[in-house]
Amino acid sequence: MTENASKEAIIDFCNAIEAACVNLKHNLGAKPSEIKYPWNPEKIGWTDKQGEKGPYQISEDVNNMDFKAMLQDLAGHGGKLNREGTFYWTFKNGTTVGRKKVGKA
Repeated sequence: MTENASKEAIIDFCNAIEAACVNLKHNLGAKPSEIKYPWNPEKIGWTDKQGEKGPYQISEDVNNMDFKAMLQDLAGHGGKLNREGTFYWTFKNGTTVGRKKVGKA
């Protein structure tokens, strides 16, 4: 294993631990303002799309650490989650994520 691959594996492990901590805080009843998420959707590249149910965005920003942390967070939630008024889901290929605003526009 190269030094870069080792470093990436350690970072992936740290991201998984952060996602587990957020999930535990949520399960313990923490208020959303008390939870720090391990990924920032604004640091991820998104592409606008139009679907049968309206507009949404997708990302395949696989070289982005926030994207990797988001994928791990989604995996811990069965591939779907709501966060701050936005619904996120993982496509069947496992490397594409969609997002769409929920509730009143």
